[in-house]
Amino acid sequence: MLSAAAAGLVGVALAGVLALPGPLPTEAAIRVLADGAGSTTLGLAALSRVVPRLPTPWRLLAAVAGFWAVAEFGTLIFEAAHVVGVPVTGLSAGEFGTYLVHISGGQVGIAILIGVTTVAGGSALAFRRPESASTDLVLVFAAVALALRPITGHMSQQLFGSVLAAVHALAAAVWFGLLIALTLVVRTRGEWAVALPRYSAVALPSVATVAVTGLLNGLIRLDGIGALTTTGYGRILLAKIAVLLGLLWLGWWWRRTWVPRAADHRMDAERSLRRAVVEVAVMAVAFGLAATLAVTA
Repeated sequence: MLSAAAAGLVGVALAGVLALPGPLPTEAAIRVLADGAGSTTLGLAALSRVVPRLPTPWRLLAAVAGFWAVAEFGTLIFEAAHVVGVPVTGLSAGEFGTYLVHISGGQVGIAILIGVTTVAGGSALAFRRPESASTDLVLVFAAVALALRPITGHMSQQLFGSVLAAVHALAAAVWFGLLIALTLVVRTRGEWAVALPRYSAVALPSVATVAVTGLLNGLIRLDGIGALTTTGYGRILLAKIAVLLGLLWLGWWWRRTWVPRAADHRMDAERSLRRAVVEVAVMAVAFGLAATLAVTA
């Protein structure tokens, strides 16, 4: 998780360079941590659905969801400072309260925070009483919390924009979240033999959805093809497309080499884990670029 967080921040830094001479979107750094934690929460909750033999790691799920809640609160602070037009350190309690109560972005943020804290609290309770616990509500609340901000963001002004943004965010969360969940939970050769082919079957439609909806979102937002190179948004979008193409190639190569070998018990758990961590890190760079796109005008 530390390597994923570091890679996400690398993606934000790269996007900041590509956005020059425009302003550096400092809020993207906390946004990528929130998005990554949210995706990981969704992946951990969905893991037992994809691989039934793996139990739901309730303690880990509660901890990650708790971090997600903290990151979402930090995102709210940065958003409020941006709307008010002051540095984060200059935001007063009154201005923050006004943003939360009277501005739609603050109200959406409160709804997200309520959903995330519900996930964290429910997971902590499930850890205490696992015999009666179910991931159903966790999955619902996590998915809604992940989709709320894209639904109400800049794409909501476009025809079908909210739908495209929500589908894009959820597909990316499933793709990234399930893989990082595997790196956190799977520890034996036999578990990788079962879990990896099942994840691969889910990842293929997820990445296809991410690619199509992401391209449509970007083209809708841009004012012509020329903006791909003349605007910070366009250059960041190009970098995100390049990383996505790299991930597509890596996924194709893994399906030809890693997946069949792991399924046949011909690869030990340590090597499978290393490959998964590499892919998670590259995905996290894409998340950093995406987080910057989300806050770039």
